[in-house]
Amino acid sequence: MDQNIIRRRGVGTRAIDEHTVLKGYTVIAPLTGKKVYIVNNAGETVHSWDLPYRVGRYAKILPNGNLIVGMKDPEAPAPFAFFNKYGGGVYMELDPEGNVVHELRDPLGHHDCFYEGDGHFFYAGLEALTPEQQAALPGGVKGTEAPDGKTYADTIREVKDGKLVWEWKVSEHLDPNVFPLQTHYPREHWPLINAIYPLKDGNILASLRSVSAVIIIEKATGKIIWHLDSNVVAQQHNANELPNGNILIFDNGAYRHDWSMQWSRAIEVERATKKIVWEWYATPRETFYTPFMGSAQRLPNGNTLLCESAFGRLIEINTKNEQCWEYVNPHFAVYPEAEAAKSFPVESNSLFRAYKYAPEEIPWLKAE
Repeated sequence: MDQNIIRRRGVGTRAIDEHTVLKGYTVIAPLTGKKVYIVNNAGETVHSWDLPYRVGRYAKILPNGNLIVGMKDPEAPAPFAFFNKYGGGVYMELDPEGNVVHELRDPLGHHDCFYEGDGHFFYAGLEALTPEQQAALPGGVKGTEAPDGKTYADTIREVKDGKLVWEWKVSEHLDPNVFPLQTHYPREHWPLINAIYPLKDGNILASLRSVSAVIIIEKATGKIIWHLDSNVVAQQHNANELPNGNILIFDNGAYRHDWSMQWSRAIEVERATKKIVWEWYATPRETFYTPFMGSAQRLPNGNTLLCESAFGRLIEINTKNEQCWEYVNPHFAVYPEAEAAKSFPVESNSLFRAYKYAPEEIPWLKAE
């Protein structure tokens, strides 16, 4: 009997509504492997890339048709144990044949990298807090600093053609009294930026997991001019801007206020009022949940693709809020590095995010 419950329940395409599903292709990047796949709605692989390193986060198709993928730098140091899993360090733009078009390396890079092509990157990095800054940071589990005794804080770096052109530091701009570590979170990393999204107005949207907050940074000054707190979101991921200016968020739901159980949802928030104008959660709620990672993408036909990351499951929600496609990543493996395998010692099919595209968004795929 297969001891992997996820695989035993079935993988690949599990259900489809041909009438409302987006007819297109989905990019998946299993976190335990060195390969990125494009699958069709039937779950068949129609293209793939072999990578030089293990997937560090996710992969997506760029407007020019190339692939951007984050990978784990095997030579990068790990300031604390979990960095072996969610650290990245290598970001590559690859053409359909796998040739490197652009590349960025930062051994302390992690989680998100916003990149639209032309050698212009936004990504999350790390720096250690000073002893005074660390002492002033409230919250978190006592005694859970990094092995060197430090707390590491995030930076957002903008790099163009290999040159740093802008940087925002949590240590300089985030008030720890307004954005303290949540009580259940380790003190090794604050506030754990897991999403960066440059907005149409030139400012920067960011998701802060370990404080359960989504913020907008005024790029000219570094000031925080808008935020949602833990009364709305709970350890959320993948905050991104929709064409109408609203903010789409994958709300994980870990330690959600006023709930005795944990469940995930996707929400669309009107920026001006902070009102939730659309949301989806499963019925019953607890049947769709990932405690970490996760993504929400609004598709060209108005549907929304959700990634239940810890279990490698994708669900597409149509405009009637009905599930119209379900797919489970069939690629399972143990993390190849001993350090990561210590924390996650079993086979995993997890995905950080997934992205789906209409055929016209990947024109070169017609020749496949």
